[in-house]
Amino acid sequence: MQNTNFQDAPYLQSRESLEKNASEDISEKIIAVILFACALVSVLTTFGIVVIIFQETFSFFQDVSFAQFFLDTKWTPLFADRHFGVWPLINGTFLTTAIAMAVAIPLGLSSAIYLSEYAQPKVAAILRPAVELLAGVPTVVYGYFALLFLTPLLRNVIPLEIFNALSAGLMMGVMITPTVGSISLDAIRAVPRSLREGAYALGITKLETIFKVVLPAALSGIIASIILGISRAVGETMTVLIAAGQQPRLTINFAESVETMTAYMAQISGGDSPRGSLNFKTLYAVGAVLFLLTLALNIVSYWIANRFKEKYD
Repeated sequence: MQNTNFQDAPYLQSRESLEKNASEDISEKIIAVILFACALVSVLTTFGIVVIIFQETFSFFQDVSFAQFFLDTKWTPLFADRHFGVWPLINGTFLTTAIAMAVAIPLGLSSAIYLSEYAQPKVAAILRPAVELLAGVPTVVYGYFALLFLTPLLRNVIPLEIFNALSAGLMMGVMITPTVGSISLDAIRAVPRSLREGAYALGITKLETIFKVVLPAALSGIIASIILGISRAVGETMTVLIAAGQQPRLTINFAESVETMTAYMAQISGGDSPRGSLNFKTLYAVGAVLFLLTLALNIVSYWIANRFKEKYD
């Protein structure tokens, strides 16, 4: 009897192992199905947004020609004398974005270099979260700070309108700095230590090593961070809505009030235009242009990140 039990023990253990493996396989399949469903929801949501945007945009172009939209230089869809030229909105968007990136690139890249190459580990552990806290401040706070504090301060030096592109761009630059700095920091830290040590062995100073060895090696990540920062600036709404104003102008004068694409979309979505009207459809037409611009920037960012990626053994 004892021999029989002893002989059956491996069989029982094998059976328990198979049942356990089968149970684990079922659990893994259930988890895989749940994860696939989550991914599918994201894809379908994006697809639904794109379909709705371009469906309404197509309806808009049934009433407004491409020539009126892309060749006219005036944007007055809410006035009696209607013009549907989108270029003033694109101009305002890129003007504020250019100012923002003129602030965010040097600040973000400088902070990344300092935290990676100069700061002590304890100091970096404190400063990096502090810098990234800037990204957590609500954008409406940035907008009112630009309007109520920064603009009066700048008007003591520069003749600015109350609503102007400069104040909005400067605050957006501060807001985007953590995006540029954080991604650039990760790219710089990914550069192997051996490259730095090889440069030091050749007698190159630390500053020369940073600019001639480290930054070129991290170029793909740095450029990607800049383009993502541009995408963030192009899509910013509340800061430009509050500080830049709602005057669509085809100008490069940063002292004047301008209107961005997102600011106009926020204006229309306030409910003043009846749903289904031509004014309401302009929301989707401008949104389609903004979507295509952001998509193009993301594609360029992905291409640059892969084109200039450095691989090390």
